Amino acid sequence: MSKPSLTPQSKQGRFWLLFLLFGLLTLAGVYISLTNGTFDLTVKDVVRTLLRINPVEDYDLVIFEFRLPRIVLGALVGFGLGIAGAVLQGISRNTLADPGILGIHAAAGAFVVLFMFFTAGTMQAPAWLSVLSMPMFGFIGGLIAVILLFVFARSHGEFHPQQLILVGIALASGFGAVTLYISLKMDPQNFEMATVWLSGSISNANWRQIMSTLPWLVILTPIIWRRGAVLDLMQLHEVSVKGVGVATGRERQILLLCCVGLVSACVSVSGSIGFVGLIAPHIARRLIGNTYRYIIPLCGMIGMLMVVLADFIGKTVFAPAQLPVGIVISIIGVPYFILLLFKARVR
Repeated sequence: MSKPSLTPQSKQGRFWLLFLLFGLLTLAGVYISLTNGTFDLTVKDVVRTLLRINPVEDYDLVIFEFRLPRIVLGALVGFGLGIAGAVLQGISRNTLADPGILGIHAAAGAFVVLFMFFTAGTMQAPAWLSVLSMPMFGFIGGLIAVILLFVFARSHGEFHPQQLILVGIALASGFGAVTLYISLKMDPQNFEMATVWLSGSISNANWRQIMSTLPWLVILTPIIWRRGAVLDLMQLHEVSVKGVGVATGRERQILLLCCVGLVSACVSVSGSIGFVGLIAPHIARRLIGNTYRYIIPLCGMIGMLMVVLADFIGKTVFAPAQLPVGIVISIIGVPYFILLLFKARVR
């Protein structure tokens, strides 16, 4: 006997309940990460520091210079990657698609490493330009990856979602090789910086990185969310989608460009953090169904929770060493990816 489907009203209520739940879990992760570490703080210490009540210099340094930027940046990166993964799976109609598999991660990363190679991670320019320089380099790389995806994944003017995955894997390998070649040409200090960054690390987070990432999320997320109904229609056959009057080519290009912007902004400040864009949509679909108006924001909250908790695990469980958040998520994500492949094969 099949399970009865939820009514629109009950689905909306379920969405808000889940959204609130993941928000509270993320806040709990923020609280744990703020109060625990090499230098433990009490809740009273954190509240008094945040509200500027008899501030203590040591507490200011720990919270505002080390812990809070790292938490906020991790939350933003997780939010962006979760949404990008949901959109890419919707566009390609493939539940195994994510920014890493499609080569967008690798392309953005290659251009950011190129930026590091020529500027040593710094840029002599006005403050606003230096803040946006790395995301812009990442955006250029991601845009090149998308152009190549469109060139090689189209046949006779039609877009083939399955071929998109194959082309993406090839691009990821190619840009990965370019990244390795460039990093080997760096001096030892910059090579070490690039290696840590490529593993997916937010340990050197600062407020300037947050300011460089936030505008991309604020501008692009509403554009994506408003196209939730289009993503729902894209799950149908290409002919059926065109039959209801959807300009699939134009809409797919807009959504891909938005994904490139999100992924590039995230990669430029955190490196290559994989599996967030793969796992978050799967969890969201199991919890709320296949309506993208609900999936998109829920994926953002799930991705946010994943990165915040992974960063806390990486800096505490393996202390005094700090494991990059990308490695922690990969430890969790690889078994989950194998499980997805096994389920797909069984079906």
